[in-house]
Amino acid sequence: MISLSLSYKSRRLFIGLMGSLGLLLWLMALPVSAQRKRDKAEAAVEKPNSASTTTARIDEETQFTEGVRYLMTDEPTKAITQFAKVLQKDPNNAAAQYSTASAYLKSGKTAEAIPFATKAHSLDVNNKFYSLLLAELYVKQKRYGEAEQLYEALLKKGPENAEYGVELAAIYLFNDKPDKALDAYTKVERDMGLNEEITRQKQRIYLKQNKIDKAVEEAEKLVASEPSDPDYLLEGAELLIANDRTDQAINWIDRALKLSSDLPQAHVLLADIYRKKGDMDRVSKELNQVLANPNLEAGLKARILSSYMGMTGSNATAQKDALGMAQNLAKTSPNDPKTQVMLADLLMQQGKKTESRDAYAKAARLDGSIYEVWSALLQLDLELNQVDSLLAHSDKALEVFPTQGLFWYFNGSANLYKRKYQQAVDAFEESQKLLATSANNELKRGIDAQLGDAYNGLGDHAKSDEAYEAVLKVDPLNDHVLNNYSYFLSLRKENLPRALQLAQKLVERNPTNATYLDTYAWVLYISKDYAKAKQYLEKALADPANVSGTIIEHYGDALYQLGEHDKAMEQWKQAKTKGGASPDLDKKIASGKM
Repeated sequence: MISLSLSYKSRRLFIGLMGSLGLLLWLMALPVSAQRKRDKAEAAVEKPNSASTTTARIDEETQFTEGVRYLMTDEPTKAITQFAKVLQKDPNNAAAQYSTASAYLKSGKTAEAIPFATKAHSLDVNNKFYSLLLAELYVKQKRYGEAEQLYEALLKKGPENAEYGVELAAIYLFNDKPDKALDAYTKVERDMGLNEEITRQKQRIYLKQNKIDKAVEEAEKLVASEPSDPDYLLEGAELLIANDRTDQAINWIDRALKLSSDLPQAHVLLADIYRKKGDMDRVSKELNQVLANPNLEAGLKARILSSYMGMTGSNATAQKDALGMAQNLAKTSPNDPKTQVMLADLLMQQGKKTESRDAYAKAARLDGSIYEVWSALLQLDLELNQVDSLLAHSDKALEVFPTQGLFWYFNGSANLYKRKYQQAVDAFEESQKLLATSANNELKRGIDAQLGDAYNGLGDHAKSDEAYEAVLKVDPLNDHVLNNYSYFLSLRKENLPRALQLAQKLVERNPTNATYLDTYAWVLYISKDYAKAKQYLEKALADPANVSGTIIEHYGDALYQLGEHDKAMEQWKQAKTKGGASPDLDKKIASGKM
């Protein structure tokens, strides 16, 4: 819709320009000419006072000029003060009334402006600028009927005002009078000729009224205005497709292709039409024609294919075909980063994470300036547990984006996994600083949780505990922190009541998780509650798929403390076979003792 605010903006721009020397001369001319008439009359009667009259006139003009200058320098309050002095002496000074209204409008005081604008208009009903200002004020107060009357009167004064029919049409639309708006647009076209924006606005009105044929007629007008330009034909085809007239749309597209066979958009539209018809062979044919076009750069082809993928939804056949096209395009344009990104996106949508990660990595090598590519690549490295790649890629990403807290977080995670605790702490602290104002509270908790792990790795237990407690303060059911914090406290044999409290909460939330059951059992073991530790270790062992050598070894330790030494030895030997147990396991097996 042609916005009324835009048309008013244009008018205000005109007035703003007039606010320079032109406005000053124009406005000053009004009181001066009126004053000259008075001067002649006064001269015939009061010649002795002519000097004082001239002085008063000069003062009035000086005050008015000062007011205009304040308007020009965006000081409306001072301008109002000056214009008030003029109006005090001459309330019928239309220019001062108009200028006062303009100053109030500039101050955002619509209600205060209206009386002055009304007075200016009543003093000079033939001044179109007075009419336009008053109409603008009425519109701001949604007094559309009064604004309509002003514009209608303006248009009746002559064809030179025909352009204002566009603004009148907009007011009709605001006032829910679409038919009158259409009439107004038609009159503008009759007086000024075909206008593309007016035609589009008429189309929108017809479509809203469900008058599709009328909207299509307007599209035909645009086509007729530029018969050698296929763009209007394709726009018309899009309108027809949107209103389920696909057969008619095909006809319009064919007309466009006769004008130019090299129209990628035409083939994309045909592909979408045939997709809806279920003719996937024809879909592939149309898209392949686009992708085979030697005059199109690879990046544009990638965008077209990506756009088509957005149309296919969950159609498995279409997705498979599109992926094949993307792979072929990537092979024929191996050095185009947009093609690699498009391929990576499609692979990701189809759950092929490893292949997607490789495509994102290639795109990042070709063009390292795209934040979204690095973000997707690092996320996939993390999900695929590719720690070495995560570390290398996050280092590279930070060379380009050193102020991105998310990338520091990925870097810290990789360093923590590699047991590079100081580097992890440095990265997490930098991430924490950069994300201080972020609304992503989940990420902030993740940083604090891993900071606790990293500080623990450095042996800085005070900071480790502080980081864990910070997470639990806002997220008391954070499983990562409940597990690690309680386990590390037990290893240090410190604050065991707190460790028991955390670990118990953990297993209450996860009663079948072997790792968490082992953590609680170990805290019980350190607290010398061997019988209860054994009970929870047996629950952990009930899930063979997730049993580690550490859990089996812990079970052996609990049995040993309960006097079941032979059974303990059996468990220790099983733990050795399983792998991943403690360095002391061989000593236990060799000596048969803890």
